[in-house]
Amino acid sequence: MIRIRQINVAIDEDENELITKCAKKLKTNKENIEEYKIVKKSIDARDKQNIVFCYEVDIKAKNEDEILRKNKSKDIFEASNTQYEFKITGKQKMKNRPVIVGSGPAGLFCGYMLASYGYKPIIIERGEQIEKRVKTVETFWKEGNLNKESNVQFGEGGAGTFSDGKLNTLVKDKMGRNKKVLEMFVEAGAPNEILYLNKPHIGTDLLRNVIINLRNKIINMGGDIRYNSCLTNIEIQDSHIKSIEINNNEKIETEVLILAIGHSARDTFKKLNELGVKVAPKNFAVGVRIEHLQKDINIAQYGNKTKLRLGSADYKLVYHASNGRTCYTFCMCPGGKVMASNSEESSIVTNGMSNFARDGENANSALLVNISIEDFYKESPLDGMYFQEELEKKAFELGGKNYNAPIQRVEDFLENKTTTNLGKIKPTYMPGVTFANLNEILPEFVSNTLKEGLTELDQKLHGFAEHDAIMTGVETRSSSPVQITRDKETMNSINVQGLYPCGEGAGYAGGIMTAAIDGIKCAIKIIEKE
Repeated sequence: MIRIRQINVAIDEDENELITKCAKKLKTNKENIEEYKIVKKSIDARDKQNIVFCYEVDIKAKNEDEILRKNKSKDIFEASNTQYEFKITGKQKMKNRPVIVGSGPAGLFCGYMLASYGYKPIIIERGEQIEKRVKTVETFWKEGNLNKESNVQFGEGGAGTFSDGKLNTLVKDKMGRNKKVLEMFVEAGAPNEILYLNKPHIGTDLLRNVIINLRNKIINMGGDIRYNSCLTNIEIQDSHIKSIEINNNEKIETEVLILAIGHSARDTFKKLNELGVKVAPKNFAVGVRIEHLQKDINIAQYGNKTKLRLGSADYKLVYHASNGRTCYTFCMCPGGKVMASNSEESSIVTNGMSNFARDGENANSALLVNISIEDFYKESPLDGMYFQEELEKKAFELGGKNYNAPIQRVEDFLENKTTTNLGKIKPTYMPGVTFANLNEILPEFVSNTLKEGLTELDQKLHGFAEHDAIMTGVETRSSSPVQITRDKETMNSINVQGLYPCGEGAGYAGGIMTAAIDGIKCAIKIIEKE
């Protein structure tokens, strides 16, 4: 096949024009093209008067060798698709079935790979299966009744279930595991377009069915998934995994334990530290959620072309402040909502989510400032976790102690005064909001960085510092504050044999894609050994 890059189609042109444009670029007749496949599709909006869809396409054509000889363009070359392949190399047999703790992307994809090679993993999940979990979360948003074991952070699918379902395809993996993950998502019911879109997403609504399908595939291959099953203890003998305890009363013997626990499993982090498993503090970020009208973001990004097949615009912004800190946006949710994401009582944690259609009135994003180990470390590797907890409790107090979140208009935040009324932008946070001054919650260096960042980022995206934009506090769970230390090659804990830290909670991923890839990598290391 022949790969062609830089095929531009105007936003008011039909996609069927793609074949005609490919033939023209190849200097051949359209009839010579037998089939084609879109490899990549992105929006080029640098010139707002001439926004185009930019394609990369694989073509199967008659006389391909001749076509390649005639075309010397760097954008035309023989296609080579990296397909992920793995062959079983391990010779040892496991005495007991492997156990995976957590059913987020890392746990599910690790479980899928192990199950597909006949290892029949047991996945334990402290929260509920997705069907029940959604109802539990929605009840919390409506009534403020928090289930500490099943919420936005805990439960089947992990924290990413209640998100935009964003899939970072910029992950570099020479073995093709990133492509494998996307293909597995599509096989489980995700839209086919995620295979080629430059910035693919599934959306919280579609992602839920995808998770159910992944679950069923694992079960059909011999795996078990057990819900409402919280890891409460780990038995370690002579630096080897011996067994685990569930819900303080049930013992499961295993010599292979994969910890895909997510970034909010603070009780598990404490238990690991007590048991002497090597954990280390790591950098993370804190800040707020910021909301704008989606139509204003569309205009800022696309100008007067917003009505032409472009969908809801997104953004990704970074500013390096004068104090040496970095202020940046993260997990941007076009046409989405801000919602309560706490897993502990008397705390406020915010996050954002979008449906696949991204058709909500507001856009939201995390607006974060980097936190380094030097900012919080005192004596414990868990000090970063305690730093997060302190901010979350302050937000709860300022919000009214009823799970309402404290909010503030950008203008008021910059002027350091409590908001007293809303402007044109209405907050979407569930369960509710309270007017506040977020400067009273955030550390001074975070507030100062955000203030400087807002002003400067407005130069990059017009209207970002809109007076009426809503800031909701606090965003603290963008990544894990600890790392469960593992060997780079074996992915085994550096001091406990048979223990495999995995995914975002272990400190080795940052999003659905990287967590899923880490889950696959972890499974392969286990198979190679066993």
